[in-house]
Amino acid sequence: MIIYGKQPILYLLENKRNVVKKIFLAKDVDKEIFRKFSGIEVLKLDFMKAQAMAKGGNHQGFLAEIDDVELTPYTEILKKSKFVLILHSITDVGNIGSIVRTAYSLGVDGIIVSGINELKFDGMVRTSSGAVFDMKVAHFKNIYDIINEAKQKDFKIFGATLNGKDVRKVESPEKKVLILGSESDGIPNRVLKSVDEKITIEMSKEFDSLNVSVASAILIDRLR
Repeated sequence: MIIYGKQPILYLLENKRNVVKKIFLAKDVDKEIFRKFSGIEVLKLDFMKAQAMAKGGNHQGFLAEIDDVELTPYTEILKKSKFVLILHSITDVGNIGSIVRTAYSLGVDGIIVSGINELKFDGMVRTSSGAVFDMKVAHFKNIYDIINEAKQKDFKIFGATLNGKDVRKVESPEKKVLILGSESDGIPNRVLKSVDEKITIEMSKEFDSLNVSVASAILIDRLR
């Protein structure tokens, strides 16, 4: 898998060096940064080749070939976790990566992505700044199976919605699942019927919603 961007690549070199196979540079770098590449094959690229590898993305002159992200079965996440996040039908890779980064920083044990056919891991690695290699992530399309399994394991299921209970007034149990839906449609009504409690972020101004990655940070912090 090819990723690009200075910060995610430097993060992996510092924290997950074993997943980095090759480094590709399309610019000169200072000697201090170059020392981080010690022991890893480094290849120089011209600008056009780098643009092709990054598919037109802003690579900042840094690209890398890395191992694929290893997924965890959702049943394993539910078995060994206390706080689980379900991302249902969220398709924007930038949002998913940002949520992974936030969730890892705030102590969420695992993330289950549902309602979509595939995950684009190269984008997730970049937008999570490499945190996707530290967070347990599962991909399972059928959210109803996930919810049923979670309830059998005594998780309380929270669903984020515009008309729920103020999250500041919610009692947070030890074992909990937070479901976040897509920005355009939110959580489907059929799924909301399966949650134990609907929660929301009360606004101080006349505004109806926040970006899902921003909302996730607030909700996770207030539930933990």
